[in-house]
Amino acid sequence: MSNLAVAISAIVILLVLIGMRVPIGLALGGVSLIGLMIVRSTEAALGIFADLPFEFGANWSLSAVPMFLLMGSIAFHTGLTASLFKAARLWLSGLPGGLAVATNFASAGFAAASGSSLATAAAMGRLAIPEMLKMRYDAALATSVVAASGTLGSLIPPSILFVLYGWFTETSIGALLIAGILPGLLTAFVYAAMIIGRCMINPKLAPPVRDAVTWAQRWRVLAEIWPIPLLVLGVIGGIYSGIATATEAAAVGAIVAIVIAVARGNMTWMAFRTSVVEALESTASIFFVAIGALLLTRLLALAGLPTIMAESVAALGIDPLMLIIGVSIVYLILGCFLDPLGLMLLTLPVFQPMFEAAHLDLIWVGVIVVKYIEIGLLTPPIGLNAYVVKGVVGDTVPLTTIFRGLTWFLAAEAVIMVLLIAFPEISTWLPSRMSP
Repeated sequence: MSNLAVAISAIVILLVLIGMRVPIGLALGGVSLIGLMIVRSTEAALGIFADLPFEFGANWSLSAVPMFLLMGSIAFHTGLTASLFKAARLWLSGLPGGLAVATNFASAGFAAASGSSLATAAAMGRLAIPEMLKMRYDAALATSVVAASGTLGSLIPPSILFVLYGWFTETSIGALLIAGILPGLLTAFVYAAMIIGRCMINPKLAPPVRDAVTWAQRWRVLAEIWPIPLLVLGVIGGIYSGIATATEAAAVGAIVAIVIAVARGNMTWMAFRTSVVEALESTASIFFVAIGALLLTRLLALAGLPTIMAESVAALGIDPLMLIIGVSIVYLILGCFLDPLGLMLLTLPVFQPMFEAAHLDLIWVGVIVVKYIEIGLLTPPIGLNAYVVKGVVGDTVPLTTIFRGLTWFLAAEAVIMVLLIAFPEISTWLPSRMSP
């Protein structure tokens, strides 16, 4: 069997194993190790297997992962994010579908503090869904807005997916994090416009909230959420100004979150311990999958598959737009079945050489890839955010109702993707103005 045939067989077997629900890190590592044994030798494969985990774990830029995770855990477990929905509700409840719009923007704020789509969906689901159902909101709208807006955690910095993408493609992590700001805001505003439009056409979806809200209440609630803007602006401002690298900004963000929690009297030993353990567990899980993906990358490189694909793209002169459309179709299909981290780390070893051969801006491509990963969190049958919301509501709302509501958000995502592909400047303008 030729090396190329081994590489292609490895990818096929990987997809089969993942379809059988084998943990993706185990599937990546096991198949890649066996493939390396065939392509090279048992001794060479074991040597690679012995060295790669340390090389990966010792990478300085990846220190941002546990730091961002710790920052998000501290913010959540010490209650720094608890007032976001309350503030959004007081300011936005007068709009058509105001509670849903408030949930959407509160999720954007929570995502900026946590960097996790699943954590955002879980936290906002507990806060917002009971409130919307109490106000007789349509169950499909109430649940789907939480699931959809939770995906903003993958795009609005700090984003763990951008950190890993930057490490894998050797692209500036700081520039990637800044690149996610405008697409993230665009997503939040398109979602809001869709919700308002639907509720104007069909007011039964979201009966108006009759609460009397004073301006004094609106301004007072802003005083409760000041730590979140301070935390987010500190991280983003440090990266954008060039004062700090992404890793340094992540460490400062974690320290600032702890200091704010202590200053507000919300830091307890149990909250600190839970936050650290949660960050460690998440980091270990991410690194386990990433090491498996690194082994796959080494297998494909030794087999020559990336070189062959890059040369094919160059020789055929494939139009960059057609390449993006083809990649989009692959991500939309695989996103229905794979978890976000696995999807990205499984596909990048194959697609990156093609992107480089087509001379595509890897920052723009990174935003496109992360957006498709977001969409995968919403599409059946493995739309993870829908299942997170289902876990929050229990038997109150059927899973089919949640997915029915998400069809409107997927339509909104189609509009967003057209804009991001047609106008790359949405993703690249802010990074181009960063301080060196």
